[in-house]
Amino acid sequence: MNTTATAEHRPSEAPGEDRRLGRSRLALIGLGIFVLLAVVRTATGSDDMISSGALRAALIAAIPIALAGLGGLWSERAGVVNIGLEGMMIMGTLGAGYFGYHYGVVAGIAGAILFGALFGLIHAVATVYVGVDHIVSGVAINIIAAGLAAFLAKAFFSGLPGGGPTQSPSLPRPFQLPLDFIAEPAQKLEDKDWFLVSDVAGVIGAVTDRISLLTVIALLLVVATAWLLWRTAFGLRLRSVGEAPSAAESLGVHVYRYKLIAVVASGAFAGLGGAYLALVASSGYQNGQTLGLGYIGLAAMIFGNWRPTGLLVAALLFGYTQSINLRGGTDSLHSLLLVIGVLLAALALWNLRQRAMRQVLILSVGAALFLLWWGTTESVSSKFTGMAPYLTTLLVLAFASQRLRMPAADGQVYRKGSAG
Repeated sequence: MNTTATAEHRPSEAPGEDRRLGRSRLALIGLGIFVLLAVVRTATGSDDMISSGALRAALIAAIPIALAGLGGLWSERAGVVNIGLEGMMIMGTLGAGYFGYHYGVVAGIAGAILFGALFGLIHAVATVYVGVDHIVSGVAINIIAAGLAAFLAKAFFSGLPGGGPTQSPSLPRPFQLPLDFIAEPAQKLEDKDWFLVSDVAGVIGAVTDRISLLTVIALLLVVATAWLLWRTAFGLRLRSVGEAPSAAESLGVHVYRYKLIAVVASGAFAGLGGAYLALVASSGYQNGQTLGLGYIGLAAMIFGNWRPTGLLVAALLFGYTQSINLRGGTDSLHSLLLVIGVLLAALALWNLRQRAMRQVLILSVGAALFLLWWGTTESVSSKFTGMAPYLTTLLVLAFASQRLRMPAADGQVYRKGSAG
C-alpha cells in the first residue's frame, strides 16, 4: 500500500477548524500583548500608555487609515494597484467640507464618498479600459487631487465666516452614540489604578466615551468587506479577476465590470476616510490634512496580507503610534521601547523552536538594541515621536514581507479576450 499517495490524497481536515484555530491563536497573542502593556505601564508609571484617552485617540487616528486600507483591499483584490488612495482621500476631505457646511453632516459624508468615487472612476477607466500603468495613474491622481483641492478650497471657502482660502468653517459632527452609562463607570474604575482591571476599563471607556456613529459604521464596513469578499459569489468573482482574470473570463465573469466596481468602491472608501478626517478627527477641512494617511493605509493593507482583519490590526498599530505623537507622549513611547524589546525577544524564542536561526539572530539583535535603548535613556526625543508612525510602517513591512502574498494578477494590465 502506498502510504505517501494515501496521505497526499487525504481530504483536508476541517479547514474551518484551521481558521478557528488561527483566530484563537491571534486572540491569545493579542491578550498576551495587552497583559504585557499593563505590566509595563504599572512598572514604569506611564499611565497614558494604555489609558482610555490614549486608546480613544488611537482609534480615531486608526479609522481613516483603515478606510484607506479597505479601499486598497477592494482595488487590489481585483488586480488594480491603487496608490491614488491619498488623492481620493484628499478629495473626500474637500467633499465633506463643502457639502457638510452647506447641507449638513449626512450630505458631507455623501459628498466625500462621491468625490472619492469619482476619482476612483478616473483611475478605473485609465487602468482597466485604457491600459495606463497603475502606478503612473495613481501618482497622477495624487498630484491632480492635491492641486485641485487647493484651488477649489479657495473658491469654496474664501469669504465664509470662519473659513479661508485653505480651510473651511467649522463643520457639524456626526451623531455620537449615547453610551455614557457605560463610559462613566468605566472611567471611575480606570481611575482606581488597579492592575489589569483598570486597563480593561480603559479599553471599555475608549470605545464608549463619545463614540461617533461614523466610527461604528467604519468598523462594520471592515466586517462587511470580509463577509462580502470571502463569503459570497460576488466576492469570489471579484477576487478571481485579481488572481486569474483570463480563467475568470473563460468561466463567464465580466472582468472589466468587476474591476470597475472594485476601483470605484476603493475610491468611495478612501473618500469616506477623508470625511472622517474632516468631520470627526478634526473640526473641518484644511489643505493637506491627510498627511500621507492614504499611503499608510496602503501599507496597512499590505501588512494585513490583503485581508480585512490584518488590515484593521495594522491600522490600529499605526493609529496608536500616531496618537502617542499627537499627545506628546515621549514617556509612553520610551516605555514602548521596553515592550518592543520583550516582544522581539519572544519572537526570537519562538523562531528558535522552529530552528529558523537566521530570524533568531536578527530578532535577538533587534531585541538587544531596543532594550539597550530603553535602559540607557530616560525619554525619547520629541523629534523621534514625529517619525514614529512612518518608522513603524517601514519596520512592520520589513518584518512582514516574508509571509505576504499579493493577488497573483495584481498590477497587471489585462486585455479582454486574452483567455483565448
